[in-house]
Amino acid sequence: MSSTSTFEAGIPRRADNVETSPRISEDWLSLVVGLLIFVLALGGLANVDLLGWVVTTSVWTDASKALGPVSKAYASLGGVGSLLATYVALLVILSVTVLALKSDLKRFALSFTAVFWIAYAAWFVGSYANFAAVTPTDLQKFGISWSLKLTNEGGYVFALIAGLIIANFLPRFADSIKAAVRPELYIKIAIVILGGFVAATAAARLNFASSLLLRGVAAIVEAYLIYWAVVYFVARKWFGFNREWAAPLASGISICGVAASIATGSAIRARPAIPVLVSSLVVIFAVVEVLILPFLAQTFLWREPLVAGAWIGLAVKTDGAAVAGGGITEALILAKNAAAGINYQPGWILATTATVKVFIDIFIGIWAFVLGYIWTNHINPTTTDKAKASEIWQRFPKFILGFVATFLIGLYLVLGTPADLAAKVPAAMGEANTFRVIFFILTFFSIGLLSNFRTLWQEGIGKLAAVYVVSLFGFVIWVGLLISWLFFSGIHPPLAS
Repeated sequence: MSSTSTFEAGIPRRADNVETSPRISEDWLSLVVGLLIFVLALGGLANVDLLGWVVTTSVWTDASKALGPVSKAYASLGGVGSLLATYVALLVILSVTVLALKSDLKRFALSFTAVFWIAYAAWFVGSYANFAAVTPTDLQKFGISWSLKLTNEGGYVFALIAGLIIANFLPRFADSIKAAVRPELYIKIAIVILGGFVAATAAARLNFASSLLLRGVAAIVEAYLIYWAVVYFVARKWFGFNREWAAPLASGISICGVAASIATGSAIRARPAIPVLVSSLVVIFAVVEVLILPFLAQTFLWREPLVAGAWIGLAVKTDGAAVAGGGITEALILAKNAAAGINYQPGWILATTATVKVFIDIFIGIWAFVLGYIWTNHINPTTTDKAKASEIWQRFPKFILGFVATFLIGLYLVLGTPADLAAKVPAAMGEANTFRVIFFILTFFSIGLLSNFRTLWQEGIGKLAAVYVVSLFGFVIWVGLLISWLFFSGIHPPLAS
């Protein structure tokens, strides 16, 4: 790229420090693995549950009730059994990818065993009710008086912290398990799976009021054309970042956090460590937003419930945190309106948040293509005109093809098939999405393991966080509020009968 970032010395270039000539790229492998999981999930449409054994973790106070298979059909496995089955399945699938990448299989298997169990333990702790419970109903359900309200996605932060602790206080152990520290592979597989889940959600929202759907399109224009350009300018001109850093950072802050920063990094051929480091900041700040913005919405926007819902969707940069934030906002605003004698039907505020977020997610692949084209032809052009098309293809992140494919297939299955078949799609995509969550857990634990915090701080990670703070709290949140007000003010949920 154009210049050397000040971060370069603090970020490893490869997890295992071994140069190889793999038979297939990691990008293509992530596409293959993601599609495999997606196809297996579709077995549920034929009443063949092939993935129901995968483990899921609920918010808990009783540890014995926290784990369980995602499908009741596999209830006999129990929580521990489903966790073991998930570990074995992932070990087998990922070992095949390691062989394709010509890496040391034995070393990977031993390393992955440590990575999986430590990462999932961090997720388990992060799901404890006093950390993860969100709504007043949740507090009542678990019999607790307080919660940090981090949501399940707070578990990503716990996984990140666990990795940071090991990297900085147990460096020899961290080095011994780096063969399985492959955040780019994990996150790309997760994004492929995400397409089908987003499709199921989007299709459900197509029955939403048409006026709200049209307003959701406005969120795309804002996020991609307004937010992105300003954040990119701030990173480049105010903080002196080169293009390799500024583009993934702009996508991460302005669009859809983790998925957008990874797709952008691939499209412009940024070093892999850059977008995953940006992703770690995205998750941390998303948790901060969830703790602050719903209460601001309750205080100042309780008379405009759908403005509040859209605002949360535009401001919070990860899907799970945005939906959780929408849920908190709905609970707070409905309660305040009820106290004033106004009883709205539940679900509309949260649906507005989800609708806005889904529309933004859909266009990640298009934006990756646009950036790949711009970088190929204008930022880092090839020497001949004939090479342009092939160069764009080489730059284009292949896993985005998987995201688009799973999205389109999922959308067709919900909208273009008989009702009895379409009704099974959300459950099937839910099982696939459970794998997406696990790959996210592995990603953030891996990011932590690759981060020597002392070195990164010395090299300027504080500067990266400063861009995030300035952009998010100085611009993104407030412009999002303005856009939400312009398109959603005066529209209210129907009253409860």
